[in-house]
Amino acid sequence: MPTPHRSERAHSFPTADRRDAADSVEIVTDTAAVPAVPSATEATAPTDPTASDLELAGPSVPMTSAALDIYRGLFQSMTEFDGASVSDGQVPLQVIKNLQKRVAQFHLSYKFAIDELTTKIEILQEEFENTHDYSPIEHVRTRLKTMDSIIEKVQRTGTPPDVDSVRARIRDIAGVRITCAFVADAYWVAEMLTRQTDIDVLEVKDYIAHPKSNGYQSLHLIVTVPVFLSDHTELVPVEIQLRTIAMDFWASLEHKIYYKYDRDVPSELVAELTAAADAAHALDAKMARLRDQIRGLG
Repeated sequence: MPTPHRSERAHSFPTADRRDAADSVEIVTDTAAVPAVPSATEATAPTDPTASDLELAGPSVPMTSAALDIYRGLFQSMTEFDGASVSDGQVPLQVIKNLQKRVAQFHLSYKFAIDELTTKIEILQEEFENTHDYSPIEHVRTRLKTMDSIIEKVQRTGTPPDVDSVRARIRDIAGVRITCAFVADAYWVAEMLTRQTDIDVLEVKDYIAHPKSNGYQSLHLIVTVPVFLSDHTELVPVEIQLRTIAMDFWASLEHKIYYKYDRDVPSELVAELTAAADAAHALDAKMARLRDQIRGLG
C-alpha cells in the first residue's frame, strides 16, 4: 500500500523514509469545570520554563493584586457589569449566572477545536493501522487551559484583560501533544495535518532543529481549526506539540524539577538536565540508525 503523498499545501518540514511499528492512540483530555472568581488568598500556577503548557500543574503561588485586577477586567468584559455601581459589594445572582454561562461558552469553542483536531488525528491513526504497515503516532494528549492558567498568561504577556484581546493574543488555550517514536515521524505527522485544507498554520517554532538553551526539544505549531456551531463558524487557534518519546520523557522530568524548586533550580541540577537532553538527542539519533539498519536487512 503506498504511503500518503506530499501535498503542495503542506507546511515544509524535513522529510525522511518512515516505516515503524504501530501503537495505539491514548487520548487523555484534561478539561476544567467553570471556575469561580478567586479571592486574594487563592492561587494560580507558575509558568513552565520550557513553555510546555501541556504538562501537569505544579505547586501554587499566592494570587497577586494584579491578577485580581485581570479577573475583574474579564468579569466586566464577559458580563458588562460595572462593579463600581454596587454599594454593598454584592453581585446580583443573575450576573453570576451570566458569567458562568459566558465562561462556559468561552471554553467550549476551544474544547470543540480540540475535538475536531483529535478526530483528524484518530482518522490518520486508524488509516495507518488498517491500510499501512505501521503508524507514526504513538500517543496523543490534549489540554484545555483553566481560567487560572489563562489569567497567569494574561498577566505575564501584558494582554489587555478583555475577552476579545485574550482570544486574539493567547493562542495556546487549546493544546494537543502528539508523541512519535522517531524525529522524522514528528515532522511527517505535522505535514499530514497541515496539508488538510481546513487547517491553517499561523506559527511554527521548531525546537527540534533549534533546541532551547536548556535542551528542550519539540516542534510547536499554532493552527486554526474551524468549529461549526449552530449559527456560525469559528476559527479557533490550537497549539500542536510534536516530539519523540525521548523528548517527552525529558520535558516531563524537567517540568517537575522546575516546579519542585519553584523555578530556582540549583546550577548543578541544571547542568545534569542539559546533559540529559543531549543524551535524549543521542538516543533519538541512535534509534533512527538502528531502524535504518533493520530496514537494510529486510
